[in-house]
Amino acid sequence: MNRLNEIFGAMPLTLKTKFEKIPQPERDKMLEIRLRTGKPVSLTYPQGVRFLLNDGRVSPLPTEESVTVSKWELSECFKLACGCSVYSHQEEIKNGFITMKNGHRIGLAGTAVQEKGKISGIRDVSSLNIRIAREVEGASLPIIYRLWSTGRPRGALIAGAPLSGKTTILRDLARQFSKGILGPPLRVCVVDERGEIAAVASGVSGNELGPSCDILDNYPKSEGILMALRCLSPDVIICDELGGGEEVQAVIAGLNAGVPIISSLHASSVKELRMRPQSRALLETGAFTDIILLKGLESPGTAAGYYKAGEI
Repeated sequence: MNRLNEIFGAMPLTLKTKFEKIPQPERDKMLEIRLRTGKPVSLTYPQGVRFLLNDGRVSPLPTEESVTVSKWELSECFKLACGCSVYSHQEEIKNGFITMKNGHRIGLAGTAVQEKGKISGIRDVSSLNIRIAREVEGASLPIIYRLWSTGRPRGALIAGAPLSGKTTILRDLARQFSKGILGPPLRVCVVDERGEIAAVASGVSGNELGPSCDILDNYPKSEGILMALRCLSPDVIICDELGGGEEVQAVIAGLNAGVPIISSLHASSVKELRMRPQSRALLETGAFTDIILLKGLESPGTAAGYYKAGEI
């Protein structure tokens, strides 16, 4: 509830009062909030998209009673989400998102500003997609035992479609390993390029990752993995969404150093895992022995299947 209040606090009063009318059971199930200029507010639930009505109810289709977002309201949400300092978020903005306190990520759509053929920013923001971050203590317990071998975890990929709970699982894995769920606490290093896992603000983690976790916040994953290996002597490295060429080389460095890496990967099926060049490149490193495929939007954080790399 407090986490949703953080999101509502980044809205002008005209919108905030409408969201506060949503009954608590409906709030608890929300996965995303989408605000588009001149369009009805839409909410993503496990069962699909719903539209917010003026009295706090939700409807499967937009109606005359739907809450519509004005250009001013969207602009205010954007400014408030940036802490009224858009300039300080320019690096995130040019990559299409803002990360709020406690890991809520806001995806941006608008007009790209280009310099020398590269995107340097976004202007005239026309829609915001607020992905609600949640801490779920014990979310990883159904799978954590499958990753454990001879006193430490094995390298693994947590695969799933968007909103399948990949980051929630990674966050809880870091927490449980750091707490020593299966023995002595492990030295965990989280490479948090987009601030979603730990949600660090002013050097303090907004999410609980346990007593023996080091966080490399805002580091590119390839550089963060190498930094962890050189300086932090981790027992396990956790990061999200690997796949680039430099990241694959960093994974190989981790393998050679004997440090397991657990990461997430976008793939909604075994077929996608086999077809995507990123997943093939990662599996060919030999660093990942286990793949956990999550069910998806209908049951976030729930495993649909467990596989060995050789099976994929």
